[in-house]
Amino acid sequence: MQWQLAERAQRMNPSVIREILKVTEKPGIISFAGGLPSPKTFPVQAFAAACATVLKNDGPAALQYAASEGFPALREWVANSLPWKVDPAQVLITTGSQQALDLIAKILIDKGSRVLVETPTYLGALQAFTPMEPEFVSIASDAEGIDVGDLRAKAQGARFLYVLPNFQNPTGNTMSEARRAALSAAAAQLGLPIVEDNPYGDLWFDAPPPAPLAARNPEGCIYMGSFSKTLAPGLRLGFLVAPKALYPKLLQAKQAADLHTPSFNQRMVAEVLKDGFIDRHVPTIRALYKAQRDAMLAALEKNLAGTGVQWNMPDGGMFLWVKLPVGMDAAALLPKAVERNVAFVPGAAFYSDSEQKNTLRLSFVTASSEQINEGVAALAQVIKANLP
Repeated sequence: MQWQLAERAQRMNPSVIREILKVTEKPGIISFAGGLPSPKTFPVQAFAAACATVLKNDGPAALQYAASEGFPALREWVANSLPWKVDPAQVLITTGSQQALDLIAKILIDKGSRVLVETPTYLGALQAFTPMEPEFVSIASDAEGIDVGDLRAKAQGARFLYVLPNFQNPTGNTMSEARRAALSAAAAQLGLPIVEDNPYGDLWFDAPPPAPLAARNPEGCIYMGSFSKTLAPGLRLGFLVAPKALYPKLLQAKQAADLHTPSFNQRMVAEVLKDGFIDRHVPTIRALYKAQRDAMLAALEKNLAGTGVQWNMPDGGMFLWVKLPVGMDAAALLPKAVERNVAFVPGAAFYSDSEQKNTLRLSFVTASSEQINEGVAALAQVIKANLP
């Protein structure tokens, strides 16, 4: 029997990060590779109590099929948590925010559609969009975010701009207030829709980031969020907020994909959230991640100062971005690093084109300070041994 694959299946690629995570299962590996929240932050006891309450008070409904839009109490919580006026009817609960990317791709991208992305951008978005056969257009970006001049030069005919303004994956950079204002004004003038992905926005260390792009132009944006980084990724709960005119098609794509996100998980999360739990819980995550960021910055300074290696200082989130001297290839360094029991993600995978091979992403949230010191020292030895 010969199975013939669809053309879109031929365009599907494995996640570089998930392939690297298989390597990190080797005993003794210190992994800075995965974008995994620290399990220390998972509110196990709160979910144990919520599980018992949901099953006791509403067990049959929690275990039954449910509405595709999502659990009403959770949709209302999402709408009320956002810093602009949102009707709960605009909120669609998704099976992780990765599904939101998939639904957006299905309803907005045709073969050859121009899709604008940051340089670099989130690998998972490239994976979700690629089967729809878009033409990716990379927009120049720096530490403050999108280069609005470059955006204006390349925006004609684009379906949308995909952007992560807060503690971006992979760079950890945050778009400045001035850049957000300029981007919002330019997008409105150009009639360019924006898909704003914000899984990390609550994980700020010293001060919250500026207001979302969606708050400035709600009709011109689809906004995405996640409970994976503030509660637990295993629940696979995310959401999107869409203009009312667009919502029905997203809902139809959701119905075709999986009927609905698990109703039991939604009810558990709604139960956990109902008494202000998130406001007490998230500060503990921020404190932990800030300490681990500081440990990694100190280790990088100790081991790589004066080598020509550059790195940033993220104001929140889970990642920092490293730039090696010109001529180095982070992918070629990875096997050598693994031999020394440390792993990272080469940066080339995060570029839609003109990949920069001398970059890499480090996650600081799942390793202890001791592991960070040991892992960065080992990584530094590999880098120094291969400097041009």
